[in-house]
Amino acid sequence: MAQKTVLIVYAHQSPGSFNGAVRDVAVQELTEQGYRVIVSDLYAMDFRASAIQDDIIGDLKNSELFQYGEETMYAWMDGRLSEDITAEQRKIEEAELIIFQFPLYWFSVPAIMKGWMDRVLTQGFAFSLEKMYNNGIFKDKKAMLSFTTGATQTMFRPDGINGDINITLWPLQNGTLHFCGFQVLAPQIFWSPAHCPHMVRTAMLDGWRARLKGLLAEKPLTFAPCELFDLSFQGGFLLWPKVREEQESHPYGITTGHHLGKLLPPDNQTKAQPTDEK
Repeated sequence: MAQKTVLIVYAHQSPGSFNGAVRDVAVQELTEQGYRVIVSDLYAMDFRASAIQDDIIGDLKNSELFQYGEETMYAWMDGRLSEDITAEQRKIEEAELIIFQFPLYWFSVPAIMKGWMDRVLTQGFAFSLEKMYNNGIFKDKKAMLSFTTGATQTMFRPDGINGDINITLWPLQNGTLHFCGFQVLAPQIFWSPAHCPHMVRTAMLDGWRARLKGLLAEKPLTFAPCELFDLSFQGGFLLWPKVREEQESHPYGITTGHHLGKLLPPDNQTKAQPTDEK
């Protein structure tokens, strides 16, 4: 069998950080399991976050009005994307799993990692209106978020001051990863390591190492499949009326995002659900 590859997209300025330790545990454990592990250390690479015209080699399709999404799609089709983008796209193509390792900044990823997503996940390469969500281009690959927080876990509860962590994760896990087709594994969250004693941080790393031993066999998170929606501009990409009618008797919404004005399904973005649950 061919050796399987894991890509870690890593964003932290300090090699001696807790994020660095989490990355090192993943590299060591997955390598010991026989995986080829690639690390894109974005700060060390000085990866450019801004999406600009320099990402395209050669002439624009429309020089009068520069539209980044369209121009990078055409450039990808023609093999005219800048080398830093194509190098990351090759890594994605090779990887069975992508782990995004980062500290949570302003309820999201650091700017340099957001720039990686903006520039690398180009239209055509990573998604299209015909190939998205569970029918997406990367539907045979897995991805996950692994991150640290400054806040405690209680601060991200539904009754905590920061609000439900499931809502915080929805744009990244559904709107970016699952939109591109990835099977999204439950996030690995390291709650407030900077404010924990050494023994607690050590226990966090031990728990991560233990999870990594069976990570690739885990069941992914649950998202609403495209088949529930009328995927046409005439239908507005809305739930089919029959589906909405069927959902009326359910106590919870379908997902964190498709809540239908009901209670959010518990832990929808943090834990894999049993097979018989939506």
